[in-house]
Amino acid sequence: MESGGGGTGGGVVGAAAAAAHYNPRTVEEVFRDFKGRRTALIKALTTDVEDFYQQCDPEKENLCLYGFPSEQWEVNLPAEEVPPELPEPALGINFARDGMQDKDWLSLVAVHSDAWLIAVAFYFGSRFGFDRADRKRLFNMINELPTIFEIVSGTAKKQSKEKSSSVSNHSGNKSKSNSKARALEAPKYPKATPTKEEDEVVDEEDEDEHGETLCGACGENYASDEFWICCDICEKWFHGKCVKITPARAEHIKQYKCPSCSNKRARP
Repeated sequence: MESGGGGTGGGVVGAAAAAAHYNPRTVEEVFRDFKGRRTALIKALTTDVEDFYQQCDPEKENLCLYGFPSEQWEVNLPAEEVPPELPEPALGINFARDGMQDKDWLSLVAVHSDAWLIAVAFYFGSRFGFDRADRKRLFNMINELPTIFEIVSGTAKKQSKEKSSSVSNHSGNKSKSNSKARALEAPKYPKATPTKEEDEVVDEEDEDEHGETLCGACGENYASDEFWICCDICEKWFHGKCVKITPARAEHIKQYKCPSCSNKRARP
């Protein structure tokens, strides 16, 4: 059973049965399956974290976090059949919720989610006889993306954090230098050659540095034609579309807090 925000009703039998008929057979299909599930899990642990937290009630039975190729996530009981059609996620993630700091608990779930994604991808690879070259290609494609743990914990952005901050100073007239929200709309560099050699160097550095920036919600790289905004609390950058912030709305935000930081402070 798939639901946009998660949903826990009805068991996971329907989802498992649907998965049984969904069999990606090529490296590209398995990678597409991997990315869809990964995006769903990242949503649960970042933009939808408040909903995810509430669904992981320690008073309930062993619960698992599922991600589906449709980019939807679900908290539910494990599949009833043994062995299951697909590898199962970590069991009982809800039991540790109140015994750990929120950040540590989310990081733990993220680590197990990364392991589950790899297990599912290579389950398909084994089932459909991927040879050594295909397995290597699949792993390399997966390894190009930051792990869920790296996104949730922020480690994927540590090296690019200072660079990203410096880029915001060169974001053109569309970004105010004194804006506390540090909302960033991609600068439109002129095609004409700059009159000063220094300006040309700065422009090249901006593109290179910003290219390493990863969205804290979806984990995808910076794109020059997209609007970005930085959280003033955790200093992570997000696609405006991922956190539902437009350039116009950002102009009126004095201090921007991403969904994760907002939920963390609101929770007793």
